[in-house]
Amino acid sequence: MTPELTALVLAALLQVVQYVAFAVPANRELGPGYTMSARDREPSRGLSQGTARLQRALGNHFEGLIMFSIAVFVINAAEAGNWFTALCAWTYLGARILYVPAYWFGWRPGRSLIWAVGFLATVLMLLAALV
Repeated sequence: MTPELTALVLAALLQVVQYVAFAVPANRELGPGYTMSARDREPSRGLSQGTARLQRALGNHFEGLIMFSIAVFVINAAEAGNWFTALCAWTYLGARILYVPAYWFGWRPGRSLIWAVGFLATVLMLLAALV
């Protein structure tokens, strides 16, 4: 497996960890009556600040993972992988790992800077595929 694909698999597993980290407290806070329902109405009480932040970080990872997946697939399909694209892939993964606690603890401006590093790594991979 290429380094880029390995980073993608690990990023997907990070998504699983993030989902569990959000779902457990969300189920406790909202109760099974709501979480197992069709959710046609708003919950009677909201999520705590930390759990809401975990939910937003999870959604953000879904968004970033789409572009990163495209970059990895293009690099691999074009057989354009090299040390630079591997470095970008691992940088993306590292940034996404750091992003979770940065969001949860409300680090400012650190959270945004960490996000920007991951985004830039993805963009650089896409550009590298064109060269």
